Amino acid sequence: MTLRFIAKDPNTDGANCPTVWVDEERQEIVIQGWKVDEATRTDCLTTGPIPDSEDVVRLPARMVAAIREACNVADRSAVQ
Repeated sequence: MTLRFIAKDPNTDGANCPTVWVDEERQEIVIQGWKVDEATRTDCLTTGPIPDSEDVVRLPARMVAAIREACNVADRSAVQ
């Protein structure tokens, strides 16, 4: 698997920061973000359980452009 790097959070120092990649082969978006606090996790659980194989992460709104780009790349990968 080779991930295509999209962007890191532009307002961080470049280390340990939210990041977005696309796995074009699997047509999946891969996101690194901040762990959520227990209050946020509890709110998320109101819509259903979070399986052990999944987690919830938080990204800043300033990453929207990077997420849109990742969505576009993933869409193009699915068409090819």
